[in-house]
Formats: sequence, C-alpha cells, structure tokens
Amino acid sequence: MLNENIRSIRKAKGLSQEELAIQLHVVRQTISKWEKGLSVPDSDMLIALSKALETPVSALLGETLAEPEPDDFQALAEKLEEINLRFARRKLARRRALHWTCIALCAAIVLVFALLAVLRSPYLGWDYGAPETMVVGVGIHALEWAFVRVAPAAFIGGAVGACLTRRRG
Repeated sequence: MLNENIRSIRKAKGLSQEELAIQLHVVRQTISKWEKGLSVPDSDMLIALSKALETPVSALLGETLAEPEPDDFQALAEKLEEINLRFARRKLARRRALHWTCIALCAAIVLVFALLAVLRSPYLGWDYGAPETMVVGVGIHALEWAFVRVAPAAFIGGAVGACLTRRRG
C-alpha cells in the first residue's frame, strides 16, 4: 500500500525518483526500494516525504490512490484552455480600450490647443477692477497656463501609449 501510494503520488506531482531523492537528501535507490516495497521509510522520513509530496501522512499510509483517468486530463485541459482564452480576450479588450483612450487624449489635447489659438485668451482684455472678474480671469489664466505646460508631455505620453498598444498583426 505505502509503496504504491508513494509511486502514484510522486508521478502525479511530476517528480522523478531522483528529484524526490534530492528533496529528501537520500539516494535515488532509497526511493526505488520504498516504491518496490523492499523497505519502508522511518517515521521522520515519512513526515519529510509527506511534506515533499505535499500530501498528508494518512494519505501515504491509506489505501491505494487511484490514478487520474485520461478523460479527467482531457476535461482539465479543456477547462484550462477555456480559461486561457478568456484571459486573452480580456487582455485584448483592455489593450484596445487603452489604445483608444490614448488616441482620444491626443485628439482632445489638439482640439483644446486649437480652441486656445482661436480664442486668443480674451480674458486678458477684461477689466480686473471688479473682484469677481479678477478671480475668474486669474482662474482661467491659471488653467490655461497649466494646460500649456502639461499638455505637451501628456500628448507625447498618449502618442507613445497609442503606438505601444496598437494591434500587431
């Protein structure tokens, strides 16, 4: 029982006898003897074996574990493929959204610059004697000043983002 369980769990984990032996700090022949039923691990080694195989000691000592059937592998492979496809679709959708957001940012910056050029800052000719006019004029001037300073970097970032997220075919 123990020998069959060690072998089936080791194989299910995708470990060779050599790899398991390295983890347990024993020689490969020791693992082979355990799996052939020629010897058994002592209690300390059994605990180390359960940790290496990530399996409870009771499962090692219990009844023979059934090996997974090929149909189970096929079903699992299909589920994994479906999950991978969903992730790929989500990634593509996020990439497209980011691409078009970058393009929209660049277009908005160009439009605002065109609007500022056409309007030629009309607030500069206002009468700043009235407090309300002064506050609004200074606020608009501050926004325009900040936009003119930040927009070139934002435009370059948007253009680079649009180029990096474009569809490669």
